[in-house]
Amino acid sequence: MQKLTKANVVDMEYYTFQIINFAGVDNIIFSTTGYTGSGGCEIYIPVAYAKQVWDAVFEAGKEFGIMPAGLGCRDTLRLEKGFCLYGHEIDDTISPIEAGLGWITKFVDGNDFLNREIFAAQKANGVSQKIVGFEMIDRGIPRNGYEVCDAEGNCIGMVRSGSPSPSTGKNIGTALVKKAFSKKDTEIFIKIRNKLIKAVVVKMPFLP
Repeated sequence: MQKLTKANVVDMEYYTFQIINFAGVDNIIFSTTGYTGSGGCEIYIPVAYAKQVWDAVFEAGKEFGIMPAGLGCRDTLRLEKGFCLYGHEIDDTISPIEAGLGWITKFVDGNDFLNREIFAAQKANGVSQKIVGFEMIDRGIPRNGYEVCDAEGNCIGMVRSGSPSPSTGKNIGTALVKKAFSKKDTEIFIKIRNKLIKAVVVKMPFLP
């Protein structure tokens, strides 16, 4: 990326952005918000210049063996790092406190975001359900929307993300479960084709 701009992008802090000339195109938004857990960047460009920038990036990256990768790849990478994705670990029914995102929910003076009072109460008093990470013990691939059960088959939650993990060689996922089942090493069961498949709650990220 640095080969394609005079702006200093190598030393940018995580989760910051600049508006720069990049690959010969002015007013490009260059941000260090890559969502794969590997650092990196995202580049926001006008559609008219998409091919120009794409071609320039791949030419600059030849010596590094750069290759394109799709959304499925991005999704396994962000899951392995335990990153929340809207529509999965967070949505309009799951609070940031339940999702483990209290560290970015800033209860400071003047920050009067929607539902602040509800979230502040959750942070102070605890929540009844939490997002957890889990690894499959028995053979099976968890998918978004599958039921999570206890050993007796009672529903205790729902899978929010699930996939084989290329980097760990395991089948992993996240689930929103009752707080009583959220502790590390708790045995849970994923309902796959009406069968209870054993899994265990683990600490995220799955991959350091």
